[in-house]
Amino acid sequence: MPGQAVHNVSVVIPVYGGSATLRQVVGELTQFYTEQLSQGGNRFRIAEVILVDDCGEDDSAMVMRELASNDDHVVPVWLTRNFGQHAATIAGMASSSHEWVVTMDEDGQHNPASIGVLIDTALRYESPLVYGRECNSEPHSFFRNVMSKLVKRMVLPLLIDNRNFRYFSSFRIITGEVARTVGAFAQQGAYLDVALSWVARTSAVCDVSFRNQLRSHSGYTTKKLFAHFLRLVVSSGTRPLRLITALGVLSFIAGVIGTVIVLFGKYVAGYSSQGWASLFSLVLILGGAILLALGVIAEYVGVLVRRSIGLPLYVVGSDAHQSPLRKNQ
Repeated sequence: MPGQAVHNVSVVIPVYGGSATLRQVVGELTQFYTEQLSQGGNRFRIAEVILVDDCGEDDSAMVMRELASNDDHVVPVWLTRNFGQHAATIAGMASSSHEWVVTMDEDGQHNPASIGVLIDTALRYESPLVYGRECNSEPHSFFRNVMSKLVKRMVLPLLIDNRNFRYFSSFRIITGEVARTVGAFAQQGAYLDVALSWVARTSAVCDVSFRNQLRSHSGYTTKKLFAHFLRLVVSSGTRPLRLITALGVLSFIAGVIGTVIVLFGKYVAGYSSQGWASLFSLVLILGGAILLALGVIAEYVGVLVRRSIGLPLYVVGSDAHQSPLRKNQ
């Protein structure tokens, strides 16, 4: 029956430019320090708030010190330099100590009241990873919104082998076991959500309302977004490059078929040949062989990339019947 156990949650917030919003965000989290009841009847509470200083250029570090000195639930994590949002989030996940980990942004767009919805979804679908999907309009340009939807709906299915991962968001809930495992093996250049797909067997999505009143604009410029996308492509492995291998095989086969047709036409059917057909077939064969060789090289490079960014050979987990996903059963 729901409500038999209390789910303890660690909230991880990477901090870069949150001096204007961080106090309000943490203040909203304080009301969840005591036991809460979600809409689905699940009991939960926030046991710790981990603030990861990513060495921004504003007064975020000073605000973090102030919050930590006044609130025992606030745990500051200090990075030595700016490593980026994903690295800061992974550092916070590695520092967590409870059965659930919720990641949020510093700008207040993620409503702490939606944490209960994330927990309900995770328990309902027995999923170790749940993303909060924005159900209201995003405060970005038309072009950025279109490109974002294009990447999430069309590009991600091509990049990620795990079919259960079709949506990414920085507002997510993860079992502590998965979160700390990813925090232990993820290396430089790893895309957080791709790393999560290596460990979590499934993911789920629930619709939540994002709040955009506190932020005037996104901190991601077009250049940063493009670099973000490139890291996603590289971290996903060689699946996109396998299209080159497939194209090379098709080109080679087409060239062989074309050669057979040319030889048949010249020596059996008696067609006059001016040389273009045989040349075209030769180009297809050689082009296919080159693309096939590139595809093989790409596989070798992919093995090195996956090893360098921390793709584990295997992960040993706890008994599924003793996991927080079955805690209420």
